[in-house]
Amino acid sequence: MKTVIRTFFRLLRTALGPVMLLQEWATRPTGLVRPPDQQRAVEQQCQSLALYQFRTCPFCIKVRQEMRRLSLPIEQRDAQHDASHRQALQQGSGATQVPCLRIAHANGDTQWLKDSAAIVGYLRSRFG
Repeated sequence: MKTVIRTFFRLLRTALGPVMLLQEWATRPTGLVRPPDQQRAVEQQCQSLALYQFRTCPFCIKVRQEMRRLSLPIEQRDAQHDASHRQALQQGSGATQVPCLRIAHANGDTQWLKDSAAIVGYLRSRFG
């Protein structure tokens, strides 16, 4: 029975995935325009951030849309198809829950922020 259920959801994801990606592309927000010196400072700050995500996860899409709206070049790591990223996510955050934002602080500490609403709130407060 488990195999049938897993197969059903795998087929559902396979069918809906391209539709979700097309919708993400079609509804891309216009990026925030900053003066060049401010944008360079933002790009520098974004080097300490990495988003662990699945490409067709609706919550990950929500975070990526906010990253586009705020013009944030945050590294996106595919935890679904890249085993090394999945393992790093598991070891760092204790789970393979996505989206998850890895924040490397200047003092060497690492913070793992889970939940799309928390990530969006953090990005808006820091870069909005």
